[in-house]
Amino acid sequence: MTKSYMRTPAVHILSRSDLVDIELPPADVIRLVEDAYLFYANGESRCPTKLMMELPDAQRDAVSYSMLGYDGALQQLGFKTSYRQGTDSAEKYYTTISLYDDTTGLPFVFMDCHRVGGSRTPATTAIIAKHCAKENVQSALMIGTGAQGINTLPYLLTALPSLKTLRLFGTHPDGIAASLSTFARYFPDREIELVKDVPAAVAQSDIVVVASGRAAHPKIQTKWLPPGGLLISVASKGVEAGALLDADYAIATNEGQMGVTGKRLAGSGDEARIDAELPDIVAGRKPGRRSQEDRVFAFSSGMIITDIPVAHALATRGIAAGRGKRIELWN
Repeated sequence: MTKSYMRTPAVHILSRSDLVDIELPPADVIRLVEDAYLFYANGESRCPTKLMMELPDAQRDAVSYSMLGYDGALQQLGFKTSYRQGTDSAEKYYTTISLYDDTTGLPFVFMDCHRVGGSRTPATTAIIAKHCAKENVQSALMIGTGAQGINTLPYLLTALPSLKTLRLFGTHPDGIAASLSTFARYFPDREIELVKDVPAAVAQSDIVVVASGRAAHPKIQTKWLPPGGLLISVASKGVEAGALLDADYAIATNEGQMGVTGKRLAGSGDEARIDAELPDIVAGRKPGRRSQEDRVFAFSSGMIITDIPVAHALATRGIAAGRGKRIELWN
């Protein structure tokens, strides 16, 4: 019997506080996530459609989902779970990810996934913008200041350094402050314009990212975009139902997942149909848009193939820094 089989299987557990100050620059996350889409497009990774379940007491506004996937680059298997009750705050949102090493057949880590989601989501937004925005893009508007939005503007500017005007709309003071301080950390010489008139700001922005929960703004319509505009919905309730109908070109990170979480975007009684999936666009098999005048709608839904490499990078850095605990769960 070899040494690896004689070892007692154990898992390293990392909490949210263990990971909060682990440095992972936007450029590194964007590279990891873009590579994950390429491996998936080339058939080397696996990502079944997420399983989502609404819970029976509607007044609790609770939802749960799970994802299973395999990252062919790292040869790591991942399980992700999420439970959220209510959308007015992040207090009752709990998400975890566990990774297993398919080269050794051993568990690697079980960890809080909040930091992972807050990194891979803006990276996906930046990758969509990089491949689907019109040429010489000048301006971007971020709507929402929750966990999915705080990192978005620095990630966008990392991917598209040509951006000259960066706008932000939010209603929560703490979220606005966190968004501004996070941006200043990476781009201390740049400024963000805070906006109040959302429809007017949409009409003036080449890229519009909507990551608001229960929107405290008029729901965004694709037809508000200027010609050549790009609207990215981060699974947002802040986008008007039927937004796909007004798009000249529509994409999604994954069409199957859009059918689970984004049906309303097609309008009443219609199926959500798209022109291309993001992995095929990244791989060069599909265009990000047909023309420079297209109004493009993009639906961004999380795929665990992008969680796995970001979680792995945070975990390896955290473990190297002496964070967390190793537990012999199967002893």
